[in-house]
Amino acid sequence: MVHVLSGRILLTPTDPERSRAFYGGTLGLAVYREFGTGPERGTVYFLGGGFLEVSGRAEAPPGPGMRLWLQVEDAAAAYEELRGRGAEVLRPPQREPWGLIEMWIADPDGVRIAVVEVPSDHPLRYRP
Repeated sequence: MVHVLSGRILLTPTDPERSRAFYGGTLGLAVYREFGTGPERGTVYFLGGGFLEVSGRAEAPPGPGMRLWLQVEDAAAAYEELRGRGAEVLRPPQREPWGLIEMWIADPDGVRIAVVEVPSDHPLRYRP
């Protein structure tokens, strides 16, 4: 088995400055590190137990299969905060049939982002 020490999602946006403004400003992700210079420099954000690297420049947005899943403590509070910061809300928070509370937003390239709350009574929180 490969012993993985760390991981990150690599995102190559069509407009790096706009994407950095979204992930660092609108979403408020903390910066782990930055590298390179110029408009296509790289920025790595903390993403819970992993990282999100926004670097380079793409000719086209990522395909529709590219999605992010972010767990938050309170989806309703995240909704109000993100809406107030101008995030494109695709769907406000709602409890799904599988018990999670999910809302959906999009980044500037249309990457869909699930913002998820795991309620205290959900089986994911069960500890035998």
